[in-house]
Amino acid sequence: MMKRIVLFLTGLVGSALLLSTASAQVMAGHDSNAPVSFNAGRIEIQDRADRVVLTGGVLVTQAGLSLRSTRMTIAYSNASGIDVNRIDATGGVVITKSDERATGDAAIYDLDRRLITLVGNVTLTQRGNRLNGGRVVIDLDSGKAVIDGSGAGGAAPEGIESAGPGRVTGSFTVPQQGQ
Repeated sequence: MMKRIVLFLTGLVGSALLLSTASAQVMAGHDSNAPVSFNAGRIEIQDRADRVVLTGGVLVTQAGLSLRSTRMTIAYSNASGIDVNRIDATGGVVITKSDERATGDAAIYDLDRRLITLVGNVTLTQRGNRLNGGRVVIDLDSGKAVIDGSGAGGAAPEGIESAGPGRVTGSFTVPQQGQ
């Protein structure tokens, strides 16, 4: 997975083509139909609005995926039992699954569309590899993550024409060969 990213970025650097968007494979194969569990300091049930507000060191888990933040709003439908549709998280958002970790200022997990969007100071890490940007959209079906510099700020290096505001940065481990 990360080897593809390294090859992709090596090709970009080698051809001197730098873009403000990067793509990676993360959190593939997640079961968004699995039960959702939560743990929080406080819960407020807003039954008429079909939502629950969780505050105080919130942890939501689903099939090995953990979502942490200081506050979450969980939207649900109540037709034939409670069906969670969307989770909005704010305040130090951390999402983990196995050795993968995504962080940001805020996140939206759309369970129906199987998409997680993080915004603000976004970082993706896996083992020793790291990507930073302003926004990431993770497609849980394909495992594809698209990171862009939206809202990330930061000027392009001298001599590089920027494709828009903000930049995507990163660092990758390189396997040691022939030593």
